[in-house]
Amino acid sequence: MIVIARIFIILGIVLVIIGGLIYLAAWLGIPLGRLPGDIQIERGNSTCVIALGTSILLSIVLTILLNLFVRFLNK
Repeated sequence: MIVIARIFIILGIVLVIIGGLIYLAAWLGIPLGRLPGDIQIERGNSTCVIALGTSILLSIVLTILLNLFVRFLNK
């Protein structure tokens, strides 16, 4: 049970950090979901958004952060 509790605590901290980063991006005016490469299709009352540019940007940022985290743990 202690292991599960630790996992939930870590997941909670990660979600708070992600929420803070999204809030910071909105405060700085970074248009997540409206970057170049994002596709938005509007027809009638429906909208379809395919966030390719945002996905690539987040993938690069998370890859760098995870690599730094793993290198930090190995030392």
